[in-house]
Amino acid sequence: MPQQKDIVKIAIQMPGAYPQLIQLDQKKPLSAVIKEVCDGWNLPGPENYALQYADGVQTYITESNRLDIKNGCILRLTKAPGRCAEDLFKGIQSSDSGVRCDSLKELASVSTDVTFAQEFISRDGHLLLVKIVEDSNESNVIMTHTLTGFMELMDHGIVSWENLSSVFIKKIASFVNAKPTDASIQQVSLDILESMVLSSHSLFLQVKQEVTMERLIAHLQVTNQQIQTKAMALLMALLQTAGDSDRQEMFAFLNKKNLRQYIYKNIIHSSGSVQDEMAHYLYVLQSVTLNHLEPRMRTPLDCYSQEQRDILHSLRQAAFETESENSLSHERRRSLCAKEFKKLGFSNNSNPGQDLVRTPPGLLALDTMFYFASRYPDAYSRFVLENSSREDKHECPFARSSIQLTLILCEILRIGEPPSETGSDYHPIFFSQDRLMEELFCVCIQLLNKTWKEMRATQEDFDKVMQVVREQITRTLSSKPTSLELFKNKVNALNYSEILKLRQTERLHQEETLAPPVLELKERLKPELLELIRQQRLNRLCQGTMFRKISSRRRQDKLWYCRLSPNHKMLHYGDVEEDTDNPPIETLQEKIPVADIKGLLTGKDCPHMKENKGKQNKEVLDLAFSITYDVEEYSLNFIAPSRTDFCLWTDGLSVLLGREMSSESMRSELEILLSMEIKLRLLDLENVPIPDSAPVVPKPPSNYNFCYDFSQTEQ
Repeated sequence: MPQQKDIVKIAIQMPGAYPQLIQLDQKKPLSAVIKEVCDGWNLPGPENYALQYADGVQTYITESNRLDIKNGCILRLTKAPGRCAEDLFKGIQSSDSGVRCDSLKELASVSTDVTFAQEFISRDGHLLLVKIVEDSNESNVIMTHTLTGFMELMDHGIVSWENLSSVFIKKIASFVNAKPTDASIQQVSLDILESMVLSSHSLFLQVKQEVTMERLIAHLQVTNQQIQTKAMALLMALLQTAGDSDRQEMFAFLNKKNLRQYIYKNIIHSSGSVQDEMAHYLYVLQSVTLNHLEPRMRTPLDCYSQEQRDILHSLRQAAFETESENSLSHERRRSLCAKEFKKLGFSNNSNPGQDLVRTPPGLLALDTMFYFASRYPDAYSRFVLENSSREDKHECPFARSSIQLTLILCEILRIGEPPSETGSDYHPIFFSQDRLMEELFCVCIQLLNKTWKEMRATQEDFDKVMQVVREQITRTLSSKPTSLELFKNKVNALNYSEILKLRQTERLHQEETLAPPVLELKERLKPELLELIRQQRLNRLCQGTMFRKISSRRRQDKLWYCRLSPNHKMLHYGDVEEDTDNPPIETLQEKIPVADIKGLLTGKDCPHMKENKGKQNKEVLDLAFSITYDVEEYSLNFIAPSRTDFCLWTDGLSVLLGREMSSESMRSELEILLSMEIKLRLLDLENVPIPDSAPVVPKPPSNYNFCYDFSQTEQ
């Protein structure tokens, strides 16, 4: 007698027959189960049949994945993957083009299943597809289905990309390079080439040789967003896989062809909005380009380098028009140089190179100062001379400020950080401006001088001024200015008084009274407000959220949706299309009873983070969470779209599990609600000082003669 935990109640369908309701014994071999089902419908040859899910992703049931079957699942009896693979293998070789087209179309659909893919590849079906591509005698429709099916088969990692012939690679590249061709063929071809580049260095070299950069840039100018995105994906794969010398060569070519201007015109300023995947590739291009500055940022100044010493002296000479120094004695000239370097704002005026030894920003600070002095000589001279004529305590040190400002810009632009797998925070200004780092420095160093004067700062206030300048730059860049001029106007409008107003507004939102009576009142209000947050979290889970699946090959794959049932007893989920908005709960085929959920895991404790150990960056780890259910053998893995969604879901799941909410979002919202409630309660006490302790209760009076005794009158 099988144990109850090994029994799963399911339905099995077959076209033209009444469904069977069976109790599936998970300990019984799958072949025996299929035989019983076939016997129920009087079907001969059970070995020619298999079970697969009827809804959602129609995966074949195998011994390895059968434990994923849950109570209430609907399965379908269908052709066994081996038989299906054999039929399609023959259909593809048919002399009838209609049969070939239908077979390849079905192949493109069923190849997403790994069980079928293994069967088809074991018959060398993938080599048949390669031959179709190499011969190139088929119509565009058949070729599209062939390439799609091939891509899906290769995506499982069963066969190595390196086994492909150079003839095949050249043929795929020719589809991309050809001008008048079918958009669907180009789209899949770009996808295939991207996978090749990411799989090995030898394939990278072949693809780089075959695909012309001119065509990739041309694909960015088309109106088809899918072609644009796939072209950008291939371009980023080439740039990220290339060695330093190859990357420098490619960047030189792309700069010559004005790639950034093409992107600025045809993608950022196109009629449609920039999609998530394209935003990621724009971010990657920005990150890889700006990281060219990393070697300079990591290199300290070499005091023995004549070239670097000459640049330092050219900064001094550009600021102070001194008479011929050659006529002065060595000691006199040395004294004059030290004095002028001090006016320039160097801490070590006798050996100013020592100020640039710290890395970061290293030599990058010298580069930015020299760029400002040579590109905007009038502004440079005005900055230095204006401050050298002030009182010592109010002068803004140019060199010290420049070094710190360069470091701040490196941190804001994330120079030296590898591109994140999920990052999409690109700056439109990057694509509209050559030498962004240097030009931003030139605007911001003048902003720094302006802010210094507005704050009436002294040398002791240096760190405070730099904090304000960082805030000015960060706030302005977060508004996504599209040009340097727009950035300049916005950042200068955000003066010190505006920053103070913004800070004051934010402080008012976070303000809290620390008097003991108020703190006691807050503690009494907390349970009620926490219950309010709990209800909000559960309501948010009932609305549901769309999540992305992140595969090992690509940054992002398919979409799926998850939501809580209105009675808070079931967690429904299932795959959805990209344009789906808030799918009804009935369309989500998979479900997990809340009562079966055993635990909530976050970050590196999640199973899907452990599987990809070493590949995930901190950003992805911060968004990952999983729930374990049944006997902690199964898990449902999530990667939240944002930190806000991560907090909402982890809080909501904690509430369902009877645990305390612990996210930073919950703490922030609780503080805001407490602050609002306290302010409402204390409205009548405005301008009334609240004592730290309750007033002392006076001693009772010596007699109560002042009380009127009504009982006497009644008598």
